[in-house]
Amino acid sequence: MEERVKCLALIGAGTLLGSISTIALLKLLPRKVANQCSRKAIDSGERFISERATIGHNVLGQENHVMASLDLLKDEIVSEQLTRNIQFFGLESQQKVTASYVVVIGLGGVGSHAASMLLRSGVGRLLLVDFDQVSLSSLNRHAVATREDVGIPKAHCLKKHFASIFPDCHVDARVLLYDASSEEEILSGHPDFVLDCIDNIDTKVSLLAACVRRGLKVLSATGAGARADPTRIRVADLRESTNDPLSRAVRHRLRRDYGIEGGIPVVFSLEKPKAKLLPFKGPSGEEENPSDYQIVPGFRVRIIPVLGTIPAIFGQVMASYVVTQLAGLQVQTEPVVNFDMDHYRMLHQRLIEHEELLYGTSMQVQVDVEEVMYIAKELWRGRSARDQSTKDVGRGMWRSVNELMLVRWDQAKPASVSNLILLRFKEADEHESRALEDIREKEPAFFTRVTSVLKRAEVDFGI
Repeated sequence: MEERVKCLALIGAGTLLGSISTIALLKLLPRKVANQCSRKAIDSGERFISERATIGHNVLGQENHVMASLDLLKDEIVSEQLTRNIQFFGLESQQKVTASYVVVIGLGGVGSHAASMLLRSGVGRLLLVDFDQVSLSSLNRHAVATREDVGIPKAHCLKKHFASIFPDCHVDARVLLYDASSEEEILSGHPDFVLDCIDNIDTKVSLLAACVRRGLKVLSATGAGARADPTRIRVADLRESTNDPLSRAVRHRLRRDYGIEGGIPVVFSLEKPKAKLLPFKGPSGEEENPSDYQIVPGFRVRIIPVLGTIPAIFGQVMASYVVTQLAGLQVQTEPVVNFDMDHYRMLHQRLIEHEELLYGTSMQVQVDVEEVMYIAKELWRGRSARDQSTKDVGRGMWRSVNELMLVRWDQAKPASVSNLILLRFKEADEHESRALEDIREKEPAFFTRVTSVLKRAEVDFGI
């Protein structure tokens, strides 16, 4: 018995010594070599951790993902790769990004660039969904595909390339068509964001309606084809998108079939399309009915000309929007306001005339036309401070400016950039008949919102 105990003790001591020696040797080796030596030993552990992280996301929610991101960002290579993001957002905000789960549906010119930049930004988990394959004609706009990738599913193509860019991201690639039968498989798991990069109306409408029903954050891309001006790309509510046939059709269908009026952010271009769908010619060379050649019912067969840079920028805009949202960074997107300089001059002149009528002088008007443009466009987004809804868009907004005027928020202070609000004529009369304390007491939400907006002007102008 005594000899057996001694034997076990020697075996235990030998095992412990071996472990210590291995650790010491690995510490002495360069990190890259050490990683290669230890990779096989920890592969099973990594798989276990990855599976547990996925389950933790579905069952325990965000807390497990934050813990996972804390561990991931402690890795020297990962933290160095994401160092610019960490410097930009701060460590805690980058941890939120790294702990996030994003679904990208549609992996063509727009979706591939969006997914690629989400990966490069350190998103910890991606689900990539597309039923289509890489074609030669898609290489003018795809983010990573090469000629060697032609013929393979777009989802698998992205996953293959992503493994060499940021292997620490958990990438799930599925060759699937989004529809009612695949909704649960694609949208389950509580994604932090869903990116709709689909160009088919039926599928797009169904996906957006499902996201609204499930309470998921979603960002939708509208038509990127037949456009050439990158400076006219905007992010706004679906109700504000103009000059885009796709978003117009989606807006109509969502309202008609699901009662959804808006509340969905979209990336769109203010530019009118430069070209139309090309006529479809069959094998005979004669123009034929495109629907006779549809592989999937409802999907477009006719080709729309595409300048590859524009869908790429659409995807980059989507990724930027999502990453800043995940990080909690407040970004003021450029408002869609269809005024020209004549409108701003009219508002400025109207302010001067009103000040002279009310106070007998315009000496306290401390803004010029450029500052009036900032106030009307940036602060109040071309709408009355009392009605910041997006019901007036396009020509409706253009007409509404004829009913708007700038008035002082606090009548005891000058008409400066941080003390002017945009109101309709009747609203202006009512506002000037009341004291600010009365508004604060009876309409606290409105009071807080206006003072918050005017505070932004103070910050922007360093007042």
